[in-house]
Amino acid sequence: MRLRATFSTRTLLNPILSGGVLLGAVLLAGAARAESPAAKAALAAADTLRASVAALDVAKSSKDRVAALTETIRAYEEGLGALRDGLRRAAIREAGLRAEFDAKRDRIGQLLGVMSTMEQSEGPLLLLHPAGPVGSARSGMVLGAVTPALQSEAEVLRARLQEIQDLRHLQQSAAAQLESGLASVQEARTALSQAVAERVNLPTRYLEEPQELRTLVESADTMEGFASGLADLDNDIGAPMDDFAGAMGTLRLPVLGAVLRRAGEADAAGIRRPGLIVATAAAALVTTPWPATVRYRGPLLDYGNVMILEPAKGYLLVLAGLDTVYGEVGDVLPRGAAVGLMGGTEPMAEEFGASFVADAQNGGGAGRSETLYIELRVDKKPVDPAEWFTETREDQR
Repeated sequence: MRLRATFSTRTLLNPILSGGVLLGAVLLAGAARAESPAAKAALAAADTLRASVAALDVAKSSKDRVAALTETIRAYEEGLGALRDGLRRAAIREAGLRAEFDAKRDRIGQLLGVMSTMEQSEGPLLLLHPAGPVGSARSGMVLGAVTPALQSEAEVLRARLQEIQDLRHLQQSAAAQLESGLASVQEARTALSQAVAERVNLPTRYLEEPQELRTLVESADTMEGFASGLADLDNDIGAPMDDFAGAMGTLRLPVLGAVLRRAGEADAAGIRRPGLIVATAAAALVTTPWPATVRYRGPLLDYGNVMILEPAKGYLLVLAGLDTVYGEVGDVLPRGAAVGLMGGTEPMAEEFGASFVADAQNGGGAGRSETLYIELRVDKKPVDPAEWFTETREDQR
C-alpha cells in the first residue's frame, strides 16, 4: 500500500519553507542589519528546507519518502534552533536600543522638540539677536555649524526607531509563521511513521527476532547486564564495516537538544550513569549518527523505549527514553535514518508561536521537556560518548 494520493508534499510543507525564508530575515534585522554567524546559519537552514521539499517532490518509493521526510523534519528542527538564537539576539539588540534611549531621554526630548518646532514653522526661521545685525549674523553662523550635526543625530535616531519597529514586526511575523509550520511538521511526522511502516526493501540480518533476544529481555535487571548479554548474542550478524572508530569526534548527536548531564554526573537522586542525558523538545526526531544494525528496539526496564544500534563490530550505541521507535531488529540503517520520536505534548498551534518567541527572547530552552539517554559501549565497557560528537567533544566545552 502506498501513501494516500491526497498527501501533497509541497502543500504540506509550504509553511515550513516560508518559515525558513523568514529565519534569514529575522536574523539579518536582529543583528543590526549585518550578516552575523546566526544570520548565515538561518539562511543555511532555509536552503536545507528548500532542498528537502525538492527531495520530497522527486521521491517515488517508500524508502525515498522515509529519507526525504526525515531530512525535512530534521531541517525544520534545525531551523527552529537558528530562529531561537536569532530571536534572542534580536531581543538583546532591542533591549540595548531601548536602554540607549533611556540614557539619553532628556537630550532626545530636546532634539524632538527642536525638530517639531522646525517642522511646524511655515516660513524660514529669522533669528534676531539683541546685539543687532552683527549678533544675528554670528548666531546664523553658529546655527549653520550646528545644523549638520543636528540633522545627523536626527537620522541616527530615526534609524534606531525604525530598527526597533522592524524587530518588533519580524518577531510578530515569526510567531504567525511558527503556528502554521508546527501543524505542517506534525503532519510530516505522521507521514514518516506511515512511510516507515510501508517500506519493504530495507536490508535486514534476521527474518524474525531471535528467541535468545526475547529471553535476554525477560531476564535483564540492569542496562549493564542487558548490553553485555546482547554483545554475546550472534556476534557475526554483519555489522557495518565502515571506520566507525575513525569517525570519533565528527558525529552529529542523534537528536537536537542541549546536554543536561554528562557521563558520570549525578542526577537529583544521586544516580550516576555512564552516558549523556540530552534535553530535547517534545516529539523531536531521533536519527542514527552512523550506518548501523538494529540490535534491539522496544521497552526495557525503566528506560522507556530503547533503541540499541551496532555501528561496528564491538560497538553498541544505546538510545533510551524514546516514545516511538522505528524499524525491526536486524534492520541495517544508513547514517541519518530515523529511529524514532521523543514523547511529550507539543503546544497547540495557536499557542506555539507566541510562547516560542517569548521563551527565545528570554533565553529559555523553548520547551525542552524530554530527555534522551545516550550510552556508547566498546567491547562491553561503557565509554564517554561526548568525545564522539561534534557538539559535545572536549574542545567544544
